[in-house]
Amino acid sequence: MRGGRRGRARAATDRGFAPVCEGYPAAVNTRSGPRTVVVTGASGGVGRATARAFAARGDRVALLARGRRGLDAAAREVVEAGGQALVVPVDVADHLAVRAAADRVEEAFGPVDVWVNNASATVFAPFVEIEPDEFRRATEVTYLGCVYGTHAALSRMLPRDHGTIVQVGSAQAYRGMPLQAAYCGAEHAIQGMNEALRCELLHEGSKVRTTMVQLPALNTPQFRWALSRLPHRPRPVPPVYQPEVAARAIVHAADHPDRREHWVGGSTVAALLANAVAPGLLDRCLARTAFASQQTVLPREDMDPVNLWHPEDGPDGHDFGAHGTFDDRAVRHGVQPWLARHRGAVAAVAAAAGVGAAGLRRRR
Repeated sequence: MRGGRRGRARAATDRGFAPVCEGYPAAVNTRSGPRTVVVTGASGGVGRATARAFAARGDRVALLARGRRGLDAAAREVVEAGGQALVVPVDVADHLAVRAAADRVEEAFGPVDVWVNNASATVFAPFVEIEPDEFRRATEVTYLGCVYGTHAALSRMLPRDHGTIVQVGSAQAYRGMPLQAAYCGAEHAIQGMNEALRCELLHEGSKVRTTMVQLPALNTPQFRWALSRLPHRPRPVPPVYQPEVAARAIVHAADHPDRREHWVGGSTVAALLANAVAPGLLDRCLARTAFASQQTVLPREDMDPVNLWHPEDGPDGHDFGAHGTFDDRAVRHGVQPWLARHRGAVAAVAAAAGVGAAGLRRRR
């Protein structure tokens, strides 16, 4: 019913802007006040969950993506979580459109405090079966979309000497995975670009910060809408985490941008350490196991949705939401992400335990 609480929220969302929804208490934000946050790829998956996580703190969240149906649904969730939502349909591969989107955000919400580059696209196929224009498109969305978002954010943050940019990556920023050459190449590029930018900001003594979050395998709609030429439908390599695990890590990274990288999930830590110590051995291991572990037993259908060129959640399409089809095997809470977010307290407890143990040994 449009005259009710949800009806008013939806009406505001349809105009592109939604105020804090009446009747929903805003979550406590430990910062000095609500922040203006931009999230790209916000119509589904990690971006959708991240928008909700920032909204739960009472932040103003600008939602950037291509699919209008997913964006409108994400805006309603932001309002219900206690935030304010601004829907900005945009293809991040268009640098002029990204700049215009940043202008629109600041006109509606004021200066951007946090910019989260999350949008991505991929192709599941052996390298030789990926067409050049598909490589180009996946690179434009995943890597250049990150570059354009970072550039738009910096052009506003640097003159104010304030702001944080969070690059959303994965273990594949360091460790290439067979059947995902296009995505891995883009992730490696993001990691290198972010390191270079971080050094430049440090050199200038800027208070603008950039950090990167390396994520594990996640239960997102990517495996339903990505272009695939595999014989069976793609799947995330276990262990699989829910997108809310990633969202909490991204919010934490925005609060702790002086840390250059945030590794999320025990599998991410294991993969990155193994790649640093024995990359050749890991090559052979993935050559044996990664082809089967990235596919379900269900055959791929030619009519499966593909969002590489166009969104699959348009006005007449389906809202895919934040979760994929692997809820029954996805982890909602991880020990390693919790330890990473609370490493100060963990270190203090460990130090206290060490002092107590040493004292006990002396008494003995």
